[in-house]
Amino acid sequence: MPIDPVLEKEYDNRGRVPEHPEIFVRWHRDAEAYRQTPGAQIGLSYGPSPRQTIDILPAKPASAAAPLALFIHGGWWRTLAPSEFSHVAAGANANGVDVALAGYDLCPNVSIATIIEQMRAACLFLWRRTRKRIMVFGYSAGGHLTACMLATDWKTLAPDVPADLVPAAYAISGVYDLAPLTKISPNQDFKLDDKSAHDLSPIYWAVPNGRVFDAVVGAEESSEFLRQSRVIAEAWKQGNVTTRYETLPGDHFTVLDPLSDPESAMTRRIVELSRAVQAEAL
Repeated sequence: MPIDPVLEKEYDNRGRVPEHPEIFVRWHRDAEAYRQTPGAQIGLSYGPSPRQTIDILPAKPASAAAPLALFIHGGWWRTLAPSEFSHVAAGANANGVDVALAGYDLCPNVSIATIIEQMRAACLFLWRRTRKRIMVFGYSAGGHLTACMLATDWKTLAPDVPADLVPAAYAISGVYDLAPLTKISPNQDFKLDDKSAHDLSPIYWAVPNGRVFDAVVGAEESSEFLRQSRVIAEAWKQGNVTTRYETLPGDHFTVLDPLSDPESAMTRRIVELSRAVQAEAL
């Protein structure tokens, strides 16, 4: 399929933010430091491949009764790893929430469909390990995967898990309608066609009743990224799903910065959702 130059520019976040290499260096430094948190469980295996691992960074103070949140990293489904994002747990940890960070295999070695299944396996692993329902939050490609987890019918996968294993989710700068991605150069790795792009777009999925979904995006992001978050909030609101769309300060990369701040509005919302998930389970 030919490349659309307008969409190519709209979805080229690294091109839109020339200082992204410095941001990545900062992420790596902050994540490496935070991963030394006492009590951290690093590299738990939830599947057969080396990238199918989960890190769990504990609430402060540590508590067996802490709510559980799962963070899914970005990188266009083809780069980065949980170890680049450990610091995003800091804000929630400081407010008494355990944060797990899940890894997954990357395109083009696997398909986006396979990555979705791996994230489902990660959620099942966490349930069987902790017996806690999960608030999922994710960024960029991880925002897409976050939406997929919220819309999953868990009872069709495993009879021993709650039907609402993931009752609430907070997606940051995600992509929920994959059709435009068939017309940009990274599709050489995604390998999407019209049918698979539609089938893997959570905007078209039926979401079980009663779930809560926030779609947030940096105010400085491209019109396509703004549209992606706005339209999934609008689409899912038509059902019995509580949705929320919000623009926040920052570009596609700096929008994540508030997660390290225990007092930020982003952190407060993630903590609120995590506590609500825990309270409903009692």
